[in-house]
Amino acid sequence: MNFNLTQLPARNIRPRTSGITMVMDKGLSLEEAKNFMSVSFPHVDVVKLGFGTAVVTTNVAEKIELYKSYDMAVYFGGTLFEAYLVRNQVDDYIAVCKHFGIDYIEVSDGSITIPHAEKCGYIEKMTKYGTVLSEVGSKDAANIIPPYKWIELMKAELEAGSSYVIAEAREAGNVGIYRGTGEVREGLVQEILTQIPEEKILWEAPQKAQQLYFLQLLGCNANLGNIPPNEVIALESMRIGLRGDTFSLYLDKNTKV
Repeated sequence: MNFNLTQLPARNIRPRTSGITMVMDKGLSLEEAKNFMSVSFPHVDVVKLGFGTAVVTTNVAEKIELYKSYDMAVYFGGTLFEAYLVRNQVDDYIAVCKHFGIDYIEVSDGSITIPHAEKCGYIEKMTKYGTVLSEVGSKDAANIIPPYKWIELMKAELEAGSSYVIAEAREAGNVGIYRGTGEVREGLVQEILTQIPEEKILWEAPQKAQQLYFLQLLGCNANLGNIPPNEVIALESMRIGLRGDTFSLYLDKNTKV
């Protein structure tokens, strides 16, 4: 912290298990990643190399090593796991993760359809190779999953070995836990929270209004994901009440202005 300010909320510090910020890297260059880390690394916990971008990113090995030099967890987007799975190449995917020193693995089924018991089997298998994050929800906006089903799927995936369940939103924040407009499906979110511990859920929230919703609902240590690299500092400011949207959130009611 660069300044001495009172009445700031107790923000968890790295390494942390809640209050996580997951950033989506959709193809930063090595130099861009260096610049990103130089200013933002204290506020980032996990970097996701979005969807299948790792396959076509130049110097991806060097970039992974750069992130790891900051003690940053790095993983490939769930779409890449699905691309290997649909081609019956899961063992090849495991080999790729080992080759690049990736020890966080996302198991998802947002672009393909597999029986849920089979998905849970993959989650259990992947726990032998690293920390598993599993994604619940479809990338198809027409596939509306009722709240009880979200809860059922999340419970099963946590029991299968997922460290966190990711609530699907895509990088645009317009499916899954959100409507096509980006508006939060509040009833769904609140019903999920009656059954699933908040610290076990990573809410994809690429849009500012979505981030604000979860900070107001859960506090400064909400787990938020799919954050654009250039929005990390702005988000961290909003987390602790140093942005107009949350300015009064943590102030003593007797504070005089």
